[in-house]
Amino acid sequence: MNDVHDRIPADASAPVETLCEGRWLSLRKRGRWEYAERNNPGGAVIILAVTPADNVLFVEQYRVSILQNTIEMPAGLVGDLVDQPDESALLAAQRELEEETGYRCQRVEFVHRGPSSSGMSTEMITFARAWDLEKVGSGGGDDTENIVVHEVPRSEAGAWLFARAAEGYSIDPKLFAGLWFIEHTGR
Repeated sequence: MNDVHDRIPADASAPVETLCEGRWLSLRKRGRWEYAERNNPGGAVIILAVTPADNVLFVEQYRVSILQNTIEMPAGLVGDLVDQPDESALLAAQRELEEETGYRCQRVEFVHRGPSSSGMSTEMITFARAWDLEKVGSGGGDDTENIVVHEVPRSEAGAWLFARAAEGYSIDPKLFAGLWFIEHTGR
């Protein structure tokens, strides 16, 4: 078997060139590789949330980048608030859960962290499990968002997602990882 270092491309250590820089993303080039880089160092968080009635929380919103309505789990950027640049993923999870769904959790726990699209982006995503949910508001996101909240029985969540896909919604494949994490993470 080859040594792992033998499989690293020769241009992996080339200097980084900035092709374009925006508020939230930058386009970089290293050798022959082009990739997007998040300008917030905390990445993103996906919240695995199940209500006391055993419903999984999903959010629906239009995503301009793909010109389509999507079904996602509550999620958001970590450290994207001007006054909280050092926010942790778990604090962002609590904030985003309440903002997007109207549910507050008593406890949130780290489940997993990994790349959102390792061939295209440096963004790392943290999956966080929210526990002991309580409905405290209507949700819907902040004033820049138009989010619809869906509460789906956990036992029907996979079938519900495939039915939405058949209706033309974009279904984030990470949702299926999220459902697996819900079933395989304990208290």
